[in-house]
Amino acid sequence: MNPAAHLDFLQNLARHNERDWFQAHKATYDQLRTAFEADVAYWLRELAHDEPALAGLDPKKCVFRIYRDVRFAKVKVPYKTHFSAYFAAGGKKGDTPGRYVQLGPNGQTLVAGGLYEPTKEQLAAVRQELDYQAADLHELLAAPAAQQFFPQGMVGEQLKKMPPGYEATHPEAAWLRHKNFLLSHELPDVEVRRLGPEEYRAHVLAALRALGPFCEWLTAATHAG
Repeated sequence: MNPAAHLDFLQNLARHNERDWFQAHKATYDQLRTAFEADVAYWLRELAHDEPALAGLDPKKCVFRIYRDVRFAKVKVPYKTHFSAYFAAGGKKGDTPGRYVQLGPNGQTLVAGGLYEPTKEQLAAVRQELDYQAADLHELLAAPAAQQFFPQGMVGEQLKKMPPGYEATHPEAAWLRHKNFLLSHELPDVEVRRLGPEEYRAHVLAALRALGPFCEWLTAATHAG
């Protein structure tokens, strides 16, 4: 996959986000999606070496549609302006900790992973693990690969107040207030364009692999007991 070509198409789509333009350029989109799916298949095969639950998963079931659901959206444009895929048992519909790739212009390119919009039970389980034993999490986030791609630690929206049952003086207070449990590595457009197809593929794979220990920690936390 040539990431620069994908950015070019998606930038044009952002300027002409309407059905007539998209249909006129559908052949180009189909070619780019096929190329993206090829890289997804590669990343999936490589990740499956360390995560058997991914083995045999159809790459197409990991890739999200470009069509937006506008039924309840305030912004009614019909198409997303990025390509994306999710790696977890069950593919993009999986509800377990997983890894996510997104490629898009204007700062939309990223590699992320963890738990997005966890269930009430998952949220309680992770918070309990943070309360009881956060040392393992801090250790894995201090590892060289994690520091290379995710030096800022967990990202995302936090509660203004501590969740019920936890004191504001808790040593893990900042972590306990998180609504989601995510790590994210963002790539600016200039960096995406600098990387050739093989370099981009390798960079994304390295970031996806660096997410492995974090996803394993979350999986263990949500299946404890």
